Amino acid sequence: MTTRGKSINLFLMDGTSIGRIKCTLANWTGVAYKIPRTELDKCKGRGDLSQSGVYFLFGTSEENDKNVVYIGQAGVRKNGEGILYRLQEHKRNPDKDYWTEAIVFTTSNNSFGPTEISYLENRFCSLASDAKRYIVKNGNDPTSGNITEEKESELEEFIDYAKIVMGTLGHKLFEKLTELKKPGDPMDISNDDLLLHLKRKSKKSGILIEAMCKQTSEGFVVLKGCLIETKDSDSIPSGIKDSRKKAQIDQYGILQEDILFRSPSYAAAFVIGGHANGLMEWKTEDGKTLKEIENSGDNLA
Repeated sequence: MTTRGKSINLFLMDGTSIGRIKCTLANWTGVAYKIPRTELDKCKGRGDLSQSGVYFLFGTSEENDKNVVYIGQAGVRKNGEGILYRLQEHKRNPDKDYWTEAIVFTTSNNSFGPTEISYLENRFCSLASDAKRYIVKNGNDPTSGNITEEKESELEEFIDYAKIVMGTLGHKLFEKLTELKKPGDPMDISNDDLLLHLKRKSKKSGILIEAMCKQTSEGFVVLKGCLIETKDSDSIPSGIKDSRKKAQIDQYGILQEDILFRSPSYAAAFVIGGHANGLMEWKTEDGKTLKEIENSGDNLA
């Protein structure tokens, strides 16, 4: 199926890219706002932010420097307040001091009720957890509630648009680093992907390093299931050393998660535990180096 283009309208409410942003999309009843924590008070009096909706609180963990998100819902209260009031409560909560900006979703026709926002909160939490881009800080899994199949279809369409908007606003919260062809098989990726291999016998530990990575539009994803070097070289770059410490690697050197690197050399250095020329280390299954691929113009990733 051909993917069609989308027209998105971004309104810079404060006249700057680092301020508040209102986002709408052609043929979509949804409305999204990106609001820095420091700019919440400027949103007082906005009618659509007094409605029901779903919100996302984004920040960074001080423990491991990873991206974190809290996903919640806000219904209209007896005092007439909705989303904005809930965000202000979170701002005053010392347990929620990690977040620096919020993204909220509501509608232009005020059509969200308790059933809709419960379903959306549940689905957004599930999608974010599956993508594994961010640490989802929700303590409990929200319930989806009971909805008709007609309403489910309508809300799933809303979610499809919301995923596009979320990425446009700078958070690839719902996008997996690499799509798998068959669930549960981390090495099985689509035929259109550029799959690269790195295989060498380690002089440090004596193990046979066998790694695979996928080149994407974001960089190079070292894939879960790779067997990597367990010992660091003395000359290992400090950034790579930190990445290896934070990564989920079992006692046998098997990588337990997909990890994105911006360059092929950093991806290769992560695998071998030392300096590496990624253009030469990463090869296709038939032995062609990444450098040869780029020079020939065959790289379609």
